Parts: sequence; C-alpha cells; structure tokens
Amino acid sequence: MISPGCFGRKIKLLTVFAALVIVLGCRGISNPGTPTPPGQFPQFSHVVLVVEENHGYSEVIGNSSMPYLNSLATKYGLATQYFANVHPSIGNYFMLTTGQIVTTDDGFTGTVDADNIVRQLLAAGKTWRSYAESLPSAGFMGDSYPYVRRHNPFAYLTDVVNSSAQTQNLVPLSQFHSDLNANHLPSFSFVLPNLLNDAHDGSLEAADQWLQNNIAPLISSSSFQQDGLLIILFDEAGFDDLTNGGGHVAAVIVSPKAKAGHQSTTFYQHQSTLRLILQGLGITKFPGAASVAPEMGEFF
Repeated sequence: MISPGCFGRKIKLLTVFAALVIVLGCRGISNPGTPTPPGQFPQFSHVVLVVEENHGYSEVIGNSSMPYLNSLATKYGLATQYFANVHPSIGNYFMLTTGQIVTTDDGFTGTVDADNIVRQLLAAGKTWRSYAESLPSAGFMGDSYPYVRRHNPFAYLTDVVNSSAQTQNLVPLSQFHSDLNANHLPSFSFVLPNLLNDAHDGSLEAADQWLQNNIAPLISSSSFQQDGLLIILFDEAGFDDLTNGGGHVAAVIVSPKAKAGHQSTTFYQHQSTLRLILQGLGITKFPGAASVAPEMGEFF
C-alpha cells in the first residue's frame, strides 16, 4: 500500500518532469528538425558556388577519378540525399538563382524578371559577380564555345541585363583569381567552369583537376579561412536518372565553420542551396521555392 506522503511526492516529481519536457520541447531540443532561430544561422563574408555538370552521385562520390573533390567531401560536409530538380540543365540553374525552374528549353533566349538572387543581394547591400571560364569579355551575352550562356543564369535576369552596371559583373574567370589575390571577392561569387572542365564535354578527371587548380587557392586563402563558405554541386544527374526530377547528385559544403566530416541524410534540392547562400549572407527574403525549402544549417 502506497502512503499518502509517498503518493504526493510522486505527483510532484511527475509534474516537474512534464514541465521540463515542455520547456525542452519549446526550445527545440526534442525536435532536431526545428529550423535555426533567426540570428543564429552562421554568417559568412564570402559565399562561393561552383556548379559541375551531368553526373550522378554514384559516379562522383567514391570515384578515384575525382580525388580532390572526394577529399573535400570527406573533410567537410556532404549531402548524401541531394537531388536536382529537372532535366535538362537550364532549369536547375534557374532554380539555384530564382527558386523556379522557369524553362526546360536549353535554347531559351528570353529574359527572366522573377524575384532572384541578384535582386535580394542588391536590396541587402551585398555585392556579387559571375566568374565564367572562356567568357570573351565582361558583359558578353552570347555563346563562345566552350562557354555557353545557358549555364550562366545571371545573363538572363532582367536585374542584370537591363543594368549596364550589373552587366559588368559578368566577368571572365581570370577576374576571380585577380579578386582573390587582391582580397576583393564579392559577397557572392558564382564560379563557372567551361564545358571542357565542368564534366559536360570533358572528363571527371579534368573537372577534378580544374577544381584543385582553381578552388584550392580559395580554400587556403586567409579571408576564406576566417568566414568563407564554398558550395560545389552537380546541376543534374544523367538523363537516365529522373529521381525527384533531375536525379541524385553530389553536393559538398566547405567552410571553416562546417562540421568536420558531416554526412547529411536530409532531402535537399537546389532551392535549399539558394536559401543557404542568402541566409549565410544574412538575407531573410528568399525567392520562389527557396522560401519554403529545408534550410541547411545542419552542416555548421
């Protein structure tokens, strides 16, 4: 038989325990999927996005033909459940910049006036540049093989093409090295290998060597080591992989603030990368699908 005093003490203990559970739950401790509260997301002075082409996750991760990229994936962060949005390429590039697919026509020649990353960067007082390998000159709006406009979504945005000042932010890759050496990278950099070096027309070996030659100096720079963020991903898998629209692809998150060796199993697509770029620069308005996309704070 339980004494009245003992029973009363048990009721009090249960009440305290229940209150503790409620408090912890409100703080998000019991729910690891709770979004990072505003102001607590890691902030970066420079965010860099590099996009490779047309190879699936299993072709890239663990492939001895890409030792440099795999070394980054092992040391920093790897999204193991990252999927492109669509085939062919152009829709994925628009998702990365507007939060919308916009078009699936690689021959698209129009302009895009939807809300986009440039609009939000400028509204927040941030700077940007698109550094494209084999771009003939700043502000060039055509194709010049092995450079193609369809892989440079900034060349379609009305915020860029209708502004002589913003058009000058479409620059050749050589400017990336100059800006890096001068410690003058913008808030956001889009770095685009040409078709021979992004694994589209060339080999994975060539793409990996390009990354080592062009991206290793960025990672080792003092400014990046302080508070930089680099995202390297593939725009889409091969056309035989239609999973979640554009197939299973590799996405690597590199930063001195990144959890070492973190492998995420969360489902992500390109709209989450768009959100990450802006959120990492302190911007709280996200274009299109980025506004409801899962955030990628788990990597930090």
